[in-house]
Amino acid sequence: MESGTQAFQQRSLSVKLWPPSHGTRLMLVERMTKNLTTPSIFSRKYGLLSNEEAEEDAKKIEELAFAAADQHYKKEPDGDGSSAVQVYAKESSRLMLEAIKRGPTVKDEEIADKTSIHETVFDISGGRRAFIDAEEAEEILKPLREPGNSYTKICFSNRSFGLDAANVAAPLLSSVKQQLTEVDLSDFIAGRPESEALEVMNLFSSVLEGCQLRYLNLSNNALGEKGVRAFGALLKSQNNLEELYLINDGISEEAAQAVSELIPSTKKLKVLQFHNNMTGDEGAIAISDIVKRSHALEDFRCSSTRVGTDGGVALAEALKTCTRLKKLDLRDNMFGVGAGVALSKALSLFAGLTEVYLSYLNLEDDGAEALANALKESAPSLEVLDMAGNDITAKGAASLAACIASKQFLSKLNLAENELKDEGAILIGKSLGEGHGQLNEVDMSTNAIRRAGARLLAQVVVKIPGFKLLNINGNFISDEGIDEIKELFKSSPDMLGSLEDNDPEGEDYEDEDEDEENAEEGNELESKLKDLKIKQGE
Repeated sequence: MESGTQAFQQRSLSVKLWPPSHGTRLMLVERMTKNLTTPSIFSRKYGLLSNEEAEEDAKKIEELAFAAADQHYKKEPDGDGSSAVQVYAKESSRLMLEAIKRGPTVKDEEIADKTSIHETVFDISGGRRAFIDAEEAEEILKPLREPGNSYTKICFSNRSFGLDAANVAAPLLSSVKQQLTEVDLSDFIAGRPESEALEVMNLFSSVLEGCQLRYLNLSNNALGEKGVRAFGALLKSQNNLEELYLINDGISEEAAQAVSELIPSTKKLKVLQFHNNMTGDEGAIAISDIVKRSHALEDFRCSSTRVGTDGGVALAEALKTCTRLKKLDLRDNMFGVGAGVALSKALSLFAGLTEVYLSYLNLEDDGAEALANALKESAPSLEVLDMAGNDITAKGAASLAACIASKQFLSKLNLAENELKDEGAILIGKSLGEGHGQLNEVDMSTNAIRRAGARLLAQVVVKIPGFKLLNINGNFISDEGIDEIKELFKSSPDMLGSLEDNDPEGEDYEDEDEDEENAEEGNELESKLKDLKIKQGE
């Protein structure tokens, strides 16, 4: 049976960089359409395009980008098409950003209505984090009293409401609740005694009950089960939620069960975030019941929630129903190999996945290989891959490299704090060669990498136009190797991260003979992999 490294070495594929196939062009149009219709910080400012307008814009953008790249290709002296691919990607990104900033087109008949609409966002979160009393509440909430106001979004974050201030706010919220679509009550009871905080939450929940929200943020309130149930009236009345944030809320097993019990419908839910809670396995099983019902989910975050193997497996099974997922963040849990393998079966279903964060999950080689193999066959538009801190060695690196080689839209790769050493670093470096014109950040820090691996990584990324940062700090690179790398980056030193934690006397290998043997293996790998080709989409 051939080793993982040998298998990867044999995947030498023919290059056809330009022109892209019809399928690749259609895939880019689809990807841009999704980006143009996905809520973001830009859409909050400029507005969200309709599916029809986004698709029309995406087609025009692709045609313009293709024309610019094709013209460039015809002028290339060597004619290999690599720089044309880069022009194609950069021009597409530039034109897409212009379309986002232009915002949705306003029809003539809508202009009169638009000019009469007042500001729609009421936000008191600016300034210092502080208590708010009744007198200040009367003053600061005065705009809500204005007749005919058009506020659809309110943010009370960063101001701590006591019962007196809440009693001022309650009738004002009641007067506008029928027009509200987004409510942010994150961090709005900080420093209050539990009894008072629960009264405030009950009051806000009561007055907002029945409003039809698409966005609800209750983060940073140390809710626990009592707090979740204090918001019961509001949660029970929500049938159209698209985004729900319960970050840093003390979501225990009981609290997670309460959330699952109270929310009547998640059929429209696109974003669900539970970061930094004490959920544990039983809580994760309760959350998985919510996930299982959320078929429209696009962004799921359950990071730093103390979830072990059983909870991880439950979440993985539930995620199989979420085939529209674009962003998955499960960082900093205790999944282990078993949950990693279970998750790989779900990942194979996510054709639209663009960001995946799976660092510090105790995956080891077997879990990492299962996930990499699944991602290789899915997620063609993957932009971010984070698998730091998983005890991955050169054995697991072969599958990772094959996966990475297939991701032409990859912009950020984080494999820090593993055990890749030179052999793994060279495999990963070679996989980042041709076809990765959008790559701008690579983190391979703290991997026991020596001179050969570090040099290869530097040689690859320094040639990528627009590349921003290579982090190879905390490794075992010799002084001579450091000098070589700095020489490579002499014209763009900002692209090379700090090397202050590098240890040229690293004691990773048992003795000098083993050090020399590994260096020789690294040189042999470089030689064998020098002809590695990247296959473009058919």
